[in-house]
Amino acid sequence: MLDKQPLHLHSHRTKIKRLRSASVFSKPQRPQSRWHRFWRYYFWRLVRQKGTPEFLARGLAAGVFAGLFPLFGVQTILGVALAMLLRGNKWMAVVGTWISNPLTSGPIFLLNFQVGQWLLQSHEVFDMERLKSTTALLEVGADFVFILFVGCLVMATLSAFLSYFLGIKLIRRWRTLHRGWRRRHHSGQ
Repeated sequence: MLDKQPLHLHSHRTKIKRLRSASVFSKPQRPQSRWHRFWRYYFWRLVRQKGTPEFLARGLAAGVFAGLFPLFGVQTILGVALAMLLRGNKWMAVVGTWISNPLTSGPIFLLNFQVGQWLLQSHEVFDMERLKSTTALLEVGADFVFILFVGCLVMATLSAFLSYFLGIKLIRRWRTLHRGWRRRHHSGQ
């Protein structure tokens, strides 16, 4: 019924692995921390997502779209809601919202504001202090918020389209490489 042969515990391959692991020059294995195992688990869970590349890329694009708006604390919820609306992967939407994080949010929102300023021919000044929280954003003038959201809408739309097509290409490429790797490493058993 099954064409595969059982794994022999005393095969040539396992003997070589034992010799390599018992080498005098090998470093002793350090036990992994809980955080390392946590991130490793979620990394592999993300990499092994099921579905078509289009399904996964729609979720990624929804997350990127939501992540480019200065709606702190709501970006992930908005990304998942958009992914559900577009029938995309919800996990990829969560990952897509990570495009704006504490390191990248300043440059992203400055660029979005400048795009909105250029499109609306405005002379409003960008101030990062206005973006510290959602309540601070609501307290500033309507002109600033309108310019920022026009720029965010344009940049989020462009970024979502780019991430969708790039995501499809990268997912297909990853799966092709992974399939080839599995064939090479699991065909000899």
